Amino acid sequence: MQANELGGLNRWWRVVGGLSMNLALGTLYGWSVFVAPLEAQFGWKRAETSMVFTIAVIVFALSFVAAGRLQDKYGPLACSLTGGILVSLGFYLCSFTTSLNYLYLCFGVIGGLGNGFGYATPIPVMAKWFPDKRGLAVGLAVGGYGAGSAIFGPLSQLKLIPAYGLPATFQILGGIFLVMTIVGALLLRNPPAGYRPAGWTPPAVQGAAPSRDFAPSEMLKTRTFYLMWLGYALGCSAGLMVISQLVPFAKSVGIGAAALSTMTLVVGAFGNASGRILSGWMSDRLGRINVLRTMIGICIVAMPALYAAGSNVALLYGAVFVVYWCYGTQLSVNGVAASDFWGTKNAGINYGILFTAWGVAGIIGPRIGGVLYDRYHDYQAAFYSAAALAAVALLCELGARRPGAKA
Repeated sequence: MQANELGGLNRWWRVVGGLSMNLALGTLYGWSVFVAPLEAQFGWKRAETSMVFTIAVIVFALSFVAAGRLQDKYGPLACSLTGGILVSLGFYLCSFTTSLNYLYLCFGVIGGLGNGFGYATPIPVMAKWFPDKRGLAVGLAVGGYGAGSAIFGPLSQLKLIPAYGLPATFQILGGIFLVMTIVGALLLRNPPAGYRPAGWTPPAVQGAAPSRDFAPSEMLKTRTFYLMWLGYALGCSAGLMVISQLVPFAKSVGIGAAALSTMTLVVGAFGNASGRILSGWMSDRLGRINVLRTMIGICIVAMPALYAAGSNVALLYGAVFVVYWCYGTQLSVNGVAASDFWGTKNAGINYGILFTAWGVAGIIGPRIGGVLYDRYHDYQAAFYSAAALAAVALLCELGARRPGAKA
C-alpha cells in the first residue's frame, strides 16, 4: 500500500511519533529538578552537578552526527529505538547513584547518547513526509522536546520525589520514557521514495537553482553552511548564556521559590516549545531565514529587557517567554532549513553536522555567563553580552541564503 493511499492521516501519525519521542528526551532540560536533592543527599557542589548537564550536551551533539548518518543509511526505526532504550536506561541506572563519576556515566554519557540517537530521527522523517508543511510538522515533532521539562519537571519535583524519593523517581521516569520512546519509534517511518502529498507540486524558488540532494562534502563547500553554523552557534550561545544564569539572577532580585519554579519549568518550557512549533509554522509562509532573522533580532532586545525587568514578576515572565521562544525557534527552523537547502536524502547527517553548532553553544554560552558574573559580580554584563552575541548571529543570518540563489 502506498503511503498516500491513507491520505493525510497516515503522515500525521509520524508527527505523533516524533512528539512522543521528544517529550521523553526533552526531560534533559529538566535536569535542574534533580540537582538540589542530589546535592542534599551527597553533599556535592553546584559546579560538580552542573557538569552532568554539560557532559550530556556534549555527548548529545557529537553522537547526533553519527546517529544522523545511520538514520540516513538504515532508516529511522533502529536509530530511534536505540535512542529510546538508552535514555530510559540512563534514567533507570541513575537510581543507583552513589558517586559523581557514576552519575556522569549514566545521565551524561548514556543519557546523552540516547538523546543524540533519539533526536536524530524525527526531523528527517518529518521533512520527507511533509514537503508542503515542513516547518509546522518539524516544529510539532520537536516541540515536544521543549515541552518535556514542563510536564515531567513539575511532576518529579512536586509529586514523585516528595512521595517516593529520588531513586524511585528515576526508575519511574525510566519506565515511562521506555514506553513513550518505543511507541514513538514504531510510528517513525520513512515514506516511499518519491512521495508527494496529493495535489502538491514543489514551488519554484525565484533566482535559485533546482533543488537537489547534497552530500555532506558538497554541503561543506557552500558558503551558506558556514554562515548558518556561526549564526546557530552564536544565537544559541546567547540563549543558553541567559538560560544558564536565569535561576541565580532571579534569586538575586528576590524572586521566591514558587515563582522561580514556575518561571523555569513552565514559562520557559512553553516558550521553548512555542518557538519550535509556531516559528516552524511561520517559516512555511515567511521563509526559513526570514524567521530566523526576525526572532534573533527580537532576542537582541529581549535579553537586556529581561535584566531590566528585575523583580517585576509579570515583566520577568514575559521576557523569559520571549527569550525561550527565540531560542526554540533556532532548534526547529534550522533543522527545516537544512532539509530545504541541502535535500532530504542526507538530511540526518547534514543536519547533524550543522547541529554541532548547538553543542559548541552548550559549552561556551554558560561558560561566558559564569566568567562575566565572577568578574563583575552582577548579571548585567552577561545579559548584554548575550545580546551582542545575538547581534553577530543576526549578521550571519543576513548573509545566508538558499544555495544557488542570487543575492
